[in-house]
Amino acid sequence: MNFFNVYPLMDIELVKGEGCWVYDSDGQKYLDLYGGHAVISVGHTHPLYVQRIRDQLDKISFYSNSVINRLQLELAEKLGKLSGYDDYQLFLCNSGAEATENALKIASFQNEKSKFIAFSRGFHGRTSRAVAVTDSPKYRAPADAVHNVAFFELGDLEGVEKSLQNDDVCAVIIEGIQGLGGIYEPSAEFLMGLRSLTEKYGAFLILDEIQSGYGRSGKFFAHQYVPGLRPDVITIAKGMGNGFPIGGILIRPDIEGWFGMSGTTFGGNHLACAAGIAVLDIMENENLLQNVTDVGNYFIQKLKEIGEAKEVRGKGLMIGIEFDHPIAEMRKKILREHHIFTGVASNPNVLRLLPPLTLSVEEADLFVKSLKEVIGQMKSPGVSV
Repeated sequence: MNFFNVYPLMDIELVKGEGCWVYDSDGQKYLDLYGGHAVISVGHTHPLYVQRIRDQLDKISFYSNSVINRLQLELAEKLGKLSGYDDYQLFLCNSGAEATENALKIASFQNEKSKFIAFSRGFHGRTSRAVAVTDSPKYRAPADAVHNVAFFELGDLEGVEKSLQNDDVCAVIIEGIQGLGGIYEPSAEFLMGLRSLTEKYGAFLILDEIQSGYGRSGKFFAHQYVPGLRPDVITIAKGMGNGFPIGGILIRPDIEGWFGMSGTTFGGNHLACAAGIAVLDIMENENLLQNVTDVGNYFIQKLKEIGEAKEVRGKGLMIGIEFDHPIAEMRKKILREHHIFTGVASNPNVLRLLPPLTLSVEEADLFVKSLKEVIGQMKSPGVSV
């Protein structure tokens, strides 16, 4: 049997990870500044994380949501405390796309509307409703076209309000910081404007914090840089399990569920919850939000000082470096010659950095030095970018 060919693969087999570093099958060491799409939050094979999963395997790894699972209650309590949303409700699932699907469905159950508003460059997943609110037609099959979605540019409150005035919009969904799009931040004024408009016209405001959440921005959620902003629903995944598949949605406290409203076979299983609890404990014990703020501010400033990028964007350890040319060749040289993993964006000129939240200043400096060398090589006569 052949593997279904939907991923462009690097010719690298990773067999080991530790902290912010990974190792290939030949023993070569790489600095991981991508974290497998922002998934590695507390570092590869953190000892506490590994021990918690091992301990849970000796007890019970899975049963369905038809029985009491006290690990779910512990996860919810710790997540509420650390995020500042202890009054919200938690639904657990397996992935970001599944979180998006459930968020949109719960909103529609509440107001009985079916139209969605999303934004240019936004990405929310590849399943049917999730990909419908994603601004990338190449990901949508004909069967996904059944969903009614209006797209607007970030900042276009006037356009959003005109659409909301038709009284058919179920929800407005927006990323705390756009990830795959190229690290674009909605302004505080725009987010608060969306909050006001959705309340006025009876639509839900859904904050997609799948990539920008779980401490990546320096706040637990990126939208928490906007004082007083409280969405109706928040979607989470990625860094939530440090590589173990887990996702969820935080739901405002006045929304009542009913049996069958949402469901999942594997979501919130014992092993997933053990991974999720370990991540939260490590984040709190090691004060990772402060580390993200300190190292992130330092990293962004050092990248700006290089002076070759068109723009350096982001907060914390969610960084986009935009050049005035495609970065594909630059990224290859950084990987092959300096052994550093970085990421791409739908904007081909943006190099995306999403390292573990444990990144050190010394590791950030290593990338800055390597990037300077690659830029210098590519500016040399006869070298094309």
